Amino acid sequence: MSARVLQANDPEALRTALDILRQGGLVAFPTDTVYGVGAMAFDTAAVERIYAAKGRDATKALPILLADQDGLSEVADEITPDARRLAETFWPGPLTIVVRKRDVVPEAVSWGATIGVRVPAHPVTLELLNASGPLAATSANLSGAPDSMSADEVVAALGDRIDLILDGGRAPGGRPSTVVDCTVSPPSLAREGPVSMDLILAVLGRAGR
Repeated sequence: MSARVLQANDPEALRTALDILRQGGLVAFPTDTVYGVGAMAFDTAAVERIYAAKGRDATKALPILLADQDGLSEVADEITPDARRLAETFWPGPLTIVVRKRDVVPEAVSWGATIGVRVPAHPVTLELLNASGPLAATSANLSGAPDSMSADEVVAALGDRIDLILDGGRAPGGRPSTVVDCTVSPPSLAREGPVSMDLILAVLGRAGR
């Protein structure tokens, strides 16, 4: 059965999404970069459903989306000054920051010692995150396939594999977030994206080093 699609501004949309997430379901939603699909970050079985739905390699960690910087303390064991500075500067926005994870983060999210975290700059996603808490989330597509930029594209890619799609119109960014590893000094670029490494280093006072 194909996923239910609700307009993000539907009065029932948020309540329905929360009910599904709390029952271990998968919800897709627009972000400032591409459409994502998420599950409650501390629900191991739900997180494992993301890998199955996407056909994703289980050794590839999932990022965690947060409502704000305060959520870092829920998932990060250590927040370096560099990580804090980048979060203050670029969040909400298209920058994923890799930090050392807390033990409460399931191995299904990340089997290693680190986790990527981000606060997306999209009102639909932020409203959902403020109500749900941290979500393990990744792009709403089959692994290796093009990113989904609209609800229709999510339906085509994952429609029979997830539970709900929040249709918030076309995702405005069109490019996955920059990923920077702040567990090393100086921070290193793990994936190019909308925020350049030159800008990151400039913010940290390390330009030209």
